[in-house]
Amino acid sequence: MKRADWRRKGEWLEWAAPVTAEPDGLAQELGGSRKFWARLQQEGGVQVQGRRIRLRLFPAEPLHYMPEWAGIEVLYEDDFCLVADKPAGMKVHPTAEGESGTLLDAVRWHVEAAGEPCRPRHIHRLDEDTTGPVLFAKYEWPQIRLDEAMREKKVGRVYLAFVHGRLQLDRGTVDAPIGRDRHHASRRRVSPGGERAVTHYETVERFRDASLVRLRLETGRTHQIRVHMSHLGHPLVGDTLYGGHPQGIARQALHGEKLEFVHPWTEERIEAEAPWPEDFAELAVRLQK
Repeated sequence: MKRADWRRKGEWLEWAAPVTAEPDGLAQELGGSRKFWARLQQEGGVQVQGRRIRLRLFPAEPLHYMPEWAGIEVLYEDDFCLVADKPAGMKVHPTAEGESGTLLDAVRWHVEAAGEPCRPRHIHRLDEDTTGPVLFAKYEWPQIRLDEAMREKKVGRVYLAFVHGRLQLDRGTVDAPIGRDRHHASRRRVSPGGERAVTHYETVERFRDASLVRLRLETGRTHQIRVHMSHLGHPLVGDTLYGGHPQGIARQALHGEKLEFVHPWTEERIEAEAPWPEDFAELAVRLQK
């Protein structure tokens, strides 16, 4: 733990700081832009008492409404961030005005019910029918840090998928650009003019006519795993949009197994693992038979 000598007091973080309290020093030591720290200082959010610095990193941000309870599972949580296990059929965030019932709503209910007046922000997304961990920042500063980590590819995402057919290779990498499919509004495809997309995979288990594959994303394009596995000739079971067949599961058989990230304050390595959802586990049993 790099920054052990700190404590939270309400909206404030107290820290025995080894740096100057000026915006340049804070930005260099803690990350985030100089602009953020200058604004925080201008608003009175940076105070110095002897060798200790007080930073207003946890400002009250009341929601002004109470979202509906959704009974989600929280895989990791502290003062700065939270990882929630997204079920199938739930969007991460609203995509239309007035839309509710999203994972963001559920997370906001969770923190509001716990008496923490903040507005969590999602750091990345999963497809509506993909299950697994999603990372949220509770306040602006950890959001800035975690967004930086995403851009720098320091947030690891590991997935499991059941695909059609038996993969011949134990492991491999798909490095193929992905762009929009001009013939279908919601579909993507491998396209020379698309954005670079890299997926690493390894075969975990082979069945008679399917395989269980573990995948790690190097980039985060829309439908990346689904497009790349279909491009290999092994579409995901249940993924009818990309050539898969249901085989008893009503969605693409894709599950986020693990999320790995560096904590925005302590700089510890955090791992959050999500248990297999029921339909995913039932599919495994059917394929084994």
